[in-house]
Amino acid sequence: MDNPTLNLIHAHGSVRRYKPDPVPASAIERIVAAAQRASTSSNMQIYSVIAVTDADKRNQLAELCGGQSQIREAPVFLAWCADRARLDQVCALRGYMQSSETLENFLVAAVDAAIAAQTAALAAESVGLGICYIGAIRNNSTEVIKLLELPKSVFPITGMTVGVPVQAPRIRPRLPQEAILHWESYNPDQDAALLSYDQTMIETGIYKDRQVPIPGKEGQTESYGWMEHTARRVSQKVRPEMRAIIEKQGYGLK
Repeated sequence: MDNPTLNLIHAHGSVRRYKPDPVPASAIERIVAAAQRASTSSNMQIYSVIAVTDADKRNQLAELCGGQSQIREAPVFLAWCADRARLDQVCALRGYMQSSETLENFLVAAVDAAIAAQTAALAAESVGLGICYIGAIRNNSTEVIKLLELPKSVFPITGMTVGVPVQAPRIRPRLPQEAILHWESYNPDQDAALLSYDQTMIETGIYKDRQVPIPGKEGQTESYGWMEHTARRVSQKVRPEMRAIIEKQGYGLK
């Protein structure tokens, strides 16, 4: 049975090259209106999004995000933020004081922002636009907070470029479902699925023809694949300053 929604989801791929065509403000408003229909914890809607179209500001964001040219190229950059500042106003109007002292308070806002962002991504793709998430917005969080003039209790969770794609995005294979879907309890036996996926990703040519040493087998090499690429990434310490910045921005992580 043909399902347009599922077809749209399965056609997703990150877009990193955009045409110079502007995206009308009305289109962004429609996309954000769709994001506002996403699920949200207790209907609190603990997120905000900053739409950046100014070229100078996008250039600054590009530098803060590791020099990514797509941020300069895309006509719109969306910064999805956890936002409890609005709830401070709600509490003040009703005679309460908001508690933001626990990790849960931050997680709820971060999850709200992420769910809204993904809903916006689908909305954008449904009208022929392309998107790419920019996790590097957290590379220089303090500078991004200053640039976007984010008040206390507002923190940038992820960025998103939006625009008309130069070409259709490349759709990358995903892990076999047996590595993701667990029935009744978690199944830790995933070696076969991981090895199969690694070979699939090597065959796509994404990593080009690179050889790396085989762990535990001196002098032997194998193709660089998803497992090597991923293991290298997660073995590095990334953004160790993040906790201090989040706390400085007004969130307790107790």
